[in-house]
Amino acid sequence: MTTTTVRIKRETKLALDQLANQTGQKTQDVLDHAIDAYRRRIFLDQANRAFATLRQDDARWAEEIAERKAWSATSGDDLKDA
Repeated sequence: MTTTTVRIKRETKLALDQLANQTGQKTQDVLDHAIDAYRRRIFLDQANRAFATLRQDDARWAEEIAERKAWSATSGDDLKDA
């Protein structure tokens, strides 16, 4: 595993150490999890904005709904729930 040095504020380092102590994880693992969660949040925020924009366009939204209906036909497997 390759590593690098990153400068962070002293307050951030203290918070990182506190989280590591609370969770019993290594500091690097806490930071990895935090960055992954932030990356996912950014992705979902962007997706939500894109859908909000799409919903404002009636014609494009109607196309989206039609496509969803077409795809929903493929999800039926004709199996009964146990």
